[in-house]
Amino acid sequence: MDRILLAGSFLTLLTFSFVSDVQATSFKIVNKCRTTIWPGFLSGANSAPLTTTGFALESGESRTLHIPRSWSGRLWGRTHCGRDSAGKFSCLAGDCGSGKLECEGAGAKPPATLAEFTLNGADGLDFYDVSLVDGYNIPMLIVPRGGTRGGCGATGCLVDLNGACPMALRVARENGKGSVACRSACEAFGDPRYCCSEAYSTPDTCGPSPYSLFFKHACPRSYSYAYDDKTSTYTCASADYIIIFCPLPYTR
Repeated sequence: MDRILLAGSFLTLLTFSFVSDVQATSFKIVNKCRTTIWPGFLSGANSAPLTTTGFALESGESRTLHIPRSWSGRLWGRTHCGRDSAGKFSCLAGDCGSGKLECEGAGAKPPATLAEFTLNGADGLDFYDVSLVDGYNIPMLIVPRGGTRGGCGATGCLVDLNGACPMALRVARENGKGSVACRSACEAFGDPRYCCSEAYSTPDTCGPSPYSLFFKHACPRSYSYAYDDKTSTYTCASADYIIIFCPLPYTR
């Protein structure tokens, strides 16, 4: 009897594991940059933390994660990272402040290019976007694969904006030469007009600014300011996703 119960429990566990794998969404993270990138992950308030919240991805490498089907959250690429003499880990752009390789529930410090996902949302659709609302630090592309419904379009920012970033928005390297990221006007100036806050907290009162248009003209598929939904949010059902850092120009 004990053997039968043990066998039954094993089969139940095996079945549960198989169903979980089938229901999971795969994120293939690809680094096409010339240098190492340190992806970071932050789950939404109602989503369980992922099995990893940060790791190193060397140039040319990829890594596939299995994401729960009802997960929501964001991921980004940390750049110019290293450890100090005490072993504390930090990055010049996209740092999550944990002091470790894993972000452990902490989000990216702006400016950072963000890939945002809500999986299995309204009508069973995934909602996804690449956002520059909190600024920019690295080119990024989201490509859905195998979707059954929705537009399932690729989206992202394919251009390296750091060199062309307006001077008032630049985040300089430690030696002051060159830029590692490009801040949003909200972060740079704190003006409610740029932050879509206070008297400018509705779509009718907060429109694109000359600074957000800099991002929008360079990366027309990406979010450029808080109410940029119509041209920046994409949907797909039952897809897997490839997230590419430093992608080749996407022309479709």
